[in-house]
Amino acid sequence: MRTSRSTARENSLTKLLAGLATLVGLVVLGVLCPAVAQAQSPATEAQSPAAKATGLHISDGRLVEGNGNDFVMRGVNHAHTWYPNETQSLADVKALGANTVRVVLADGHRWTANSAADVADVIAQCKANRLICVLEVHDTTGYGEDAAAGTLDQAADYWIGLKNVLAGQENYIIINIGNEPWGNTGPEGWTAPTIAAIQKLRGAGFQHTIMVDAPNWGQDWQGVMRANAKTVYDADTTGNLIFSIHMYSVFDTAAEITDYLNAFVNAKLPLLIGEFGGPADQWGDPDEDTMMATAQQLKLGYLAWSWSGNTDPILDLATDFDPSRLSSWGQRIFNGVNGIAQTSKEATVFGGGNPGDTQAPTAPGTPAASAVTATSAALTWAAATDNVGVAGYDVVRVSGTSETKVASSTTNSVTVTGLTASTAYTFAVYARDAAGNRSARSATVNVTTGSAPAGTCSVGYRVVGEWQGGFQGEIAIRNTGTAAISGWKLAFSFANGQTVTNMWGGTPTQSGGSVSVTPASYNSTISAGGSVTVGFIGTRTATNTAPTGFTLNGAACSTA
Repeated sequence: MRTSRSTARENSLTKLLAGLATLVGLVVLGVLCPAVAQAQSPATEAQSPAAKATGLHISDGRLVEGNGNDFVMRGVNHAHTWYPNETQSLADVKALGANTVRVVLADGHRWTANSAADVADVIAQCKANRLICVLEVHDTTGYGEDAAAGTLDQAADYWIGLKNVLAGQENYIIINIGNEPWGNTGPEGWTAPTIAAIQKLRGAGFQHTIMVDAPNWGQDWQGVMRANAKTVYDADTTGNLIFSIHMYSVFDTAAEITDYLNAFVNAKLPLLIGEFGGPADQWGDPDEDTMMATAQQLKLGYLAWSWSGNTDPILDLATDFDPSRLSSWGQRIFNGVNGIAQTSKEATVFGGGNPGDTQAPTAPGTPAASAVTATSAALTWAAATDNVGVAGYDVVRVSGTSETKVASSTTNSVTVTGLTASTAYTFAVYARDAAGNRSARSATVNVTTGSAPAGTCSVGYRVVGEWQGGFQGEIAIRNTGTAAISGWKLAFSFANGQTVTNMWGGTPTQSGGSVSVTPASYNSTISAGGSVTVGFIGTRTATNTAPTGFTLNGAACSTA
């Protein structure tokens, strides 16, 4: 099935390529003439009006809960309207650490409308799984350019028709009026209907936090939302409005990402990354590492696209909706640096869950390892028990007195990937229930990965410089064979908790101490006898031991 997300990205980026000269000019103009939202002085920056929602609301440019607690969304998008039977996905993404899910709905203009009963069920399941629920109408995607798209006014009418279902849920849901509600044709037309839809909902009595997507298929590469954000924000009588930027191939450099996000933060205009992708495709290579790192630095929410079901499976976080089969994109989002497992915090509205449930699950059984390869190991264990129910399991790597989460599962088995060849690991498992109670740790299992086949490569690793808490590293990869290597993947492991925070010459993915690196577009081929160099910035503790083993495309490299 070809989902609208895939179609939207194709239409969007085809238009971008067709108008490259115009885009370059606009980007230069944006640099020379920053948008109005960025140019606001502190004295004139947006401030929330006195009226606030009873639950989630905006305060001083931040999304906060009803109790005033700052809430930073960490989650994923889920294509509910096309896969209405995959409701287990909500429990699965929660088990992997998410605190929010953005749920795709339809208002009936393009796809069959989700009924009031269905939406009520989605909300109930989000709450049961302790997830904040962002509800969005997808039919508006690409209006003005896609003839099948509906209007924001039609989407507003759909929400008004659901008022009885949505009222009273202000603590738990956010209403995203319409997905990517304008294409690349005449994006300046986005502002007036966006304001009108907001005011229509407020006039109907909605006090919920409302989310609005940018034009240009959500990517705002012409800066319309950025320039008009304060005008749109001021048109909301409650001040409970948050803007959503979608970041795909338009955002392929660190400067573009940090400039855009900081413009809103500096103007105290609420913003999150409502969708983003990471895998490279024929249109470019989004810089997801900078997106996630900057979102964490600025304490902005992010929601990755998407859990599963894409026509192009490169964007599936989980294969066939199976949480035990995370793709490399899924591993990056859930278990990588600045990922969901590291940074997500559950909304305090769920604090304590069931007030009477303070009993933790029993400890899982000792894990057993099987199907051990040079880079992965399958683990199974006897299931834990709980007085209410076990919600999921966390698998950790144990190193002395420290632990690193390496995988999560809603079942009593998982395959841990991204391991280094000929390396000893120790794993253990925790069980969690829906109230957040965690079991005692299971007994441990020791696993030694297999040897990698000898390869025609050598790797030189050196530390260029160090400072307190950080360092700069360099990795030189040489092809010692007689044939060129096209498309490579380097893997190694840190032993002392080091993490890669920024890299040039390659794209890193890290899970615990295990790091894999794929090439940039300009160095994806290593000629016979040739070499490529990758540089990076990392964090460190007092000890910064160099990795001792490297593999290239699964084959062991000598060290130079």
